[in-house]
Amino acid sequence: MRILGIDPGSRFTGFGIIEVLGDQAVCIAQGVIKVGTGAFPQRLGIIFEGVQQLIREHQPDQAAVETVFVSHNAGSALKLGQARGAAVCAAIAAGLEVAEYSPRSVKQAIVGKGSADKVQVQHMVRILLSASEAFAEDAADALAVALCHQHTSQTLERMQRLQG
Repeated sequence: MRILGIDPGSRFTGFGIIEVLGDQAVCIAQGVIKVGTGAFPQRLGIIFEGVQQLIREHQPDQAAVETVFVSHNAGSALKLGQARGAAVCAAIAAGLEVAEYSPRSVKQAIVGKGSADKVQVQHMVRILLSASEAFAEDAADALAVALCHQHTSQTLERMQRLQG
């Protein structure tokens, strides 16, 4: 199974694609869709097209997207939500099932602590994927979302087998 993880952003949208082999995961692709600083509707189009291109190129089976973290700036949260929406729509248009995870639940799944910082997440992503070098911050966050989905899906499958 291949999972596309997305860390949406209105200027940089991180992506990571993992291949799940049993309980192990391998990084297939990772990076950042650089959206730039142009008109906002065009930036949303770049995210949409970028995610569609990734799906065509790497053929993931599922997608996982981080939900919006609302802090003090409502305008930033709205833009982030729209960027997230462009990514989700691209995945849905390609026929993928899309799972959503809060930043806190991603950190909990990857680091074991919902309040973990970005450095801890990057470190654990590197360990979980047996990578020799660290990933860029946005790509590491996207890979963390994909790994969170892997762990959550496998746990739910095990629970269903035990119940049924």
